[in-house]
Amino acid sequence: MAQPMAEDEETPEERLARLILALRSQGVTHPAVLTAIETTPRDLFTPELFKARSWEDSALPIACGQTISQPFIVGLMTQALRLEPRSRVLEIGTGSGYQSAILSKVARLVYTVERYRTLMAEAQTRFAALGLTNIITRFGDGGDGWPEQAPFDRIMVTAAAPDEPKTLLAQLKPAGVLVAPIGKGPVQSLRRYTGDGKGGFAVEVLTEVRFVPLLDGVAKEL
Repeated sequence: MAQPMAEDEETPEERLARLILALRSQGVTHPAVLTAIETTPRDLFTPELFKARSWEDSALPIACGQTISQPFIVGLMTQALRLEPRSRVLEIGTGSGYQSAILSKVARLVYTVERYRTLMAEAQTRFAALGLTNIITRFGDGGDGWPEQAPFDRIMVTAAAPDEPKTLLAQLKPAGVLVAPIGKGPVQSLRRYTGDGKGGFAVEVLTEVRFVPLLDGVAKEL
């Protein structure tokens, strides 16, 4: 009887296929989202030390004490935005740029804000290497959003806001959608805010998550 292939003997293609199956089994089923994940090389966004683990369904450390999110969470949050092909999306927290890249393959334009210059520069290099020309970057305080480009069809926050992000909600179109982790502790609730078209929002709790906190200002780096 043939023995199961050990994980370290799998090809990158086999690891990716296994990841996609795992995401489907966990409820990430939107075809455009799965295609975006399947066609975005996560290993390009992970540090050299962790490249062998790029297709694991787990968060991994990156520079500046940040992380590249677990693929399931990336897929879940992207799916939760209910993106349309013409959507203009604001992303708070560029990080490695992986989530930005996924969004760029499902939406028309992605505006992304990062408080670390180092991370922003590295993400810009990756976007250029992949030919992702529909991502616009900004170094700044993510909590301020990007008022000059508002209103947005969708907003995604990839760091945990302590409370309801009123400043960002104000930059959303009346019937727009915002997805963000909310909470002050190590475990937060992932929430979806859907505009009712009249200035109010329906709020849904999607799941529990663990994100780095959304900090004020821009980072001072050595």
